[in-house]
Parts: sequence; C-alpha cells; structure tokens
Amino acid sequence: MTLAVIALGSNLENPVQQVEAALQRLAALPATRLVRRSACYRTAPVGYAEQPDFINAVCEVDTELDAEALLAQLLQLEQDFGRVRSFRNAPRVLDLDLLLMDGVTRDGEFLTLPHPRMHERAFVMLPLAEMAPERQLPQGRVGDIAAALDGSGVSRLPRRN
Repeated sequence: MTLAVIALGSNLENPVQQVEAALQRLAALPATRLVRRSACYRTAPVGYAEQPDFINAVCEVDTELDAEALLAQLLQLEQDFGRVRSFRNAPRVLDLDLLLMDGVTRDGEFLTLPHPRMHERAFVMLPLAEMAPERQLPQGRVGDIAAALDGSGVSRLPRRN
C-alpha cells in the first residue's frame, strides 16, 4: 500500500455536497482505502475570478494502485461527476488533483509528482496543514509552508456530521 494525497475542489451544483460525495467515491476506489480527510474550505477563485467561490478539501488514501492507475481513476471520477474542461480555471463540478504519493516521483506530460505548484496554493496547503502539518515536502514542512502563504481568501467551514 502507498499513501497518496489528493486535493478536491468544486464550485458548481452544491459544491460541499460534490466534495463530500467525491470523498465517498474515493473511499470506494478499487484497492484503495480513505485514511483521513481535512475539513472543507471556502476559497476565492484563482485565475478566472468571475465565478463562484470554491469548496476545497484534501484527503489521504492508502492504495495498491500505481500513480498512473490512480490518476486514471481520479479523471474518471471527475467525468462521472460531469466535469467539463471548457477553459483553464473554469468553473467545475469536481476537480481532483493527485498531489503526492509517498516514495513516488514522476515528471511526465500528464503527471508530475509531487505536484509542482501545491506549495504555492493556500487552498491546498491550509487543508493539508490541518490534516498533516508535520508532513515533509521538497519545499519544507507542510505547517511552515502553509503559515507563510496568504490565506486571506481561504476560510475553514465547520465540520459536517
């Protein structure tokens, strides 16, 4: 089993429900077990600003899938949820990003691990710091990286029961 970290985001069609449903679907992937997840966070859009706020979260899964197979499952989930890739940073029902897999590196056209920009994104690092502040990334400790980012556009939502 390999521990993988996945970022989730949505800003269409009841985004909190979309993220929660996606977490359930991630837990049901073949040869994969949901280990833990962050709370949901409301995030101002980045890039294309003329769209609703996003709901973001991060989770860890243990998986027997290799990186490419896991990515294929994530892309299929996005498609199952109705993801349409109309333009860069467009509104979306579901966005799933494979951030890292312990002990796995990739530098390909479709998959780079660890994710090359995750350490720059407060909407990724704040939920990740909530969940695993001591985790080490190539850029440093998650908690330290998150603390150094401007998190003014990111707010933690209360946990749902």
